[in-house]
Amino acid sequence: MEEKLNLSHEWDKVFPKSDRVEHRKVTFHNRYGITLAADLYAPKGEKGPFAAIAVCGPFGAVKEQCSGLYAQKLAERGFLTVAFDPSFTGESGGLPRYVASPDINTEDFQAAVDFLSVRDDVDKDKIGLLGICGWGGMALNAAALDTRVRATVASTMYDMSRVNAKGYFDAEDSEQARHEKRAALNAQRTADYQSGGYARAGGVVDPLPQDAPSFVRDYHDYYKTPRGYHPRSLNSNEGWNVTSTLPFLNMPLLSYLEEIRSAVLLVHGDAAHSCYFSRDAFSRLRGDNKQLLLLPGAVHTDLYDNLQVIPFEEIAAFFNRYLQ
Repeated sequence: MEEKLNLSHEWDKVFPKSDRVEHRKVTFHNRYGITLAADLYAPKGEKGPFAAIAVCGPFGAVKEQCSGLYAQKLAERGFLTVAFDPSFTGESGGLPRYVASPDINTEDFQAAVDFLSVRDDVDKDKIGLLGICGWGGMALNAAALDTRVRATVASTMYDMSRVNAKGYFDAEDSEQARHEKRAALNAQRTADYQSGGYARAGGVVDPLPQDAPSFVRDYHDYYKTPRGYHPRSLNSNEGWNVTSTLPFLNMPLLSYLEEIRSAVLLVHGDAAHSCYFSRDAFSRLRGDNKQLLLLPGAVHTDLYDNLQVIPFEEIAAFFNRYLQ
């Protein structure tokens, strides 16, 4: 039995509503019994059955931000899409709140495939995934596991296990550095249990320190300004539970990246601080149905909402080719 969620039915997205698509709220559940909230977008005036795409991300965002924008734009191009809030976040269920998990969040993508697979307006043999930022890595992880997925796009992808366990650019890749992280996080577990709550890590830093790196400034410009701020977004507000980092230190994503047989498109700005995640992931992929699309001069957050940069036509063409 699905948990009853309190869903907003007003248009509370950070992007304008398209008159070319039909939109409605839907829910579905994962195999852990958590009910997920989602926005479903379909081409207006068309009956289907459609090729369908499940969309999520970035890490710490909600469906009213980037994932909804991608979902709506792809629905304009003929796909049925569903943009969902991950477990424990946004309008989705799950307790405690604001927890991230490499297992459960990969499962969230598979639950979206479950949901799409049984809809009369979806061709169950034409289902794809699209993950943005940290959910790009989750989408690839799901693609390695779920043989129902025919094609996957990862946009401005992060490998959350790698960045947590090794630091940016692998600068903290040592047993000692990981030990220090584990010690601090386990001390926080004790403090949380004693307090009866969960300390949160804080979202994007605000106000910006003068010496903030350029990519932190880019995050601030999205999450902390009217451009992308949303009251349910973790990155716009108080962030994840501090201890959410723990499983990413111990459970690497992308362990079987080489075994993905379905089609994969990695899209990244070549000026993004995070571009090495996609370059390295692509070097491990096998088969002639894999592609790396680098966008000259684009930074990480350009692929959040910059309609002059996000290559929607190329993404749609990729899905049209492989969701046949």
